[in-house]
Amino acid sequence: MATDIVLAARLSMRYGARPVLRDIEMDIRAGEILGLVGQSGSGKSTLAMAILGLLDKKRAESQGTIEFEGVDLLRLKERELRDLRGRKLALVLQSPLSSLNPALKIRTQLKEAWRAHAKGNGRDCDLAIRAALTSVSLPSDQDFLRKYPSQMSVGQAQRVLIAMAVIHRPALLIADEATSALDVITQSEILALFRKLSRETGAALLYISHDLASVAGICDRVAILHEGSIVECDETRRILLQPQHEYTRRLMAAMPKLPEPSGAYEPRTMAAASV
Repeated sequence: MATDIVLAARLSMRYGARPVLRDIEMDIRAGEILGLVGQSGSGKSTLAMAILGLLDKKRAESQGTIEFEGVDLLRLKERELRDLRGRKLALVLQSPLSSLNPALKIRTQLKEAWRAHAKGNGRDCDLAIRAALTSVSLPSDQDFLRKYPSQMSVGQAQRVLIAMAVIHRPALLIADEATSALDVITQSEILALFRKLSRETGAALLYISHDLASVAGICDRVAILHEGSIVECDETRRILLQPQHEYTRRLMAAMPKLPEPSGAYEPRTMAAASV
């Protein structure tokens, strides 16, 4: 595997007799933002859960490999996966107010996220929390840290969730429909935040969405998932302007006002992304 490839998946998966993922081939490089696009039921979230080792192994039968930094995640024990989840692999879900614990203050939740994979004293923890909140453009004063999730806007709650995900500077961040519950302005701010974090940390980002407009605004490459198979994967500009597969062409036709890619996102080289 090339040294800059963080994740390489070669995977098929089924639930009983029902195939869910078919001969998936997908790579993500360090500092790259890869969009995974497909309609509901196409297998997007199943692939994300497979990477994280969160599928029910009694029901899900998998074949192939998911190599993360040279290690096959499908061969790891649960204890080994728990050590990676939250530290090297992180997830941001769709609904922040559902993902955060409503009974715990923000500081407590950030503290628990830090202590799950780090050792140190209270000062070390406070410094890590402050750095994580600063990285997502949130205040780190005591008034904010004493808040409960219900006392924040949805956009603030999503930033807190992202701060928890990046507190250990993971090598791969998975955003599963992470902007679909947000208004248009807040969605734009969160997309800009994902770009900023990828540039500053060099983390790879798997951005899962059914929204082609947001994908055009953030992704270096796009993989199109249809009925469990990746039918097309290429640079974002080429996917948007020269789709090759019939399903991709139908997706393009369904978007009445798809932004011109040259204006919707700034093309990034891998070298620039890792700075």
